[in-house]
Amino acid sequence: MKEKIIAKRYAEAFLSFARNRIGIEKCVDELKDLKIIFFENHDFMGFLENTEIVYKEKCDLLDRVLKDFSQETKQFLKLLLSKERIKNIIEICDYVRVTYSHGEAVDALLKTSYPLDLPLIQRVKEALERKLKRKLSLHIELDGSLLGGVQVRVGNTLFDGSVRRRLEELKKRLMLVKVA
Repeated sequence: MKEKIIAKRYAEAFLSFARNRIGIEKCVDELKDLKIIFFENHDFMGFLENTEIVYKEKCDLLDRVLKDFSQETKQFLKLLLSKERIKNIIEICDYVRVTYSHGEAVDALLKTSYPLDLPLIQRVKEALERKLKRKLSLHIELDGSLLGGVQVRVGNTLFDGSVRRRLEELKKRLMLVKVA
């Protein structure tokens, strides 16, 4: 779990740094290519993780091997080397691929127990985009078990405003009440 948190933090930091310089698409593409390079060349990762090799030698090798990559990506890898986090590069690449492979839009699933009108859906989408500070690609699904309200899942995050959840919370609170 800790490794995933580290990967997410470094990935988001890199993307916020490089977004306006080279663009999200190029960031995603370069990290995909980087993952392929590391998988095809296990010795390369071993070299970078080796504590007996000095930082400057590792940076020189990165510059030679990744000459077609952007300066931003090379700087990011050098940062990972200096912080001794290069071992997290595969998780970072995976996080970026999963989260940003559709550009900046993130998939979101809106579940509702009944059909919603378009202006309401648009307001929900805009509110979520403001809260998450991301563009959403919203998909809608009808789910009668919610009884009312909505549920929205964005990645691993669930926003649950359903009547079913409220009833379950009420049930838990009532179970804690002691009757004299």
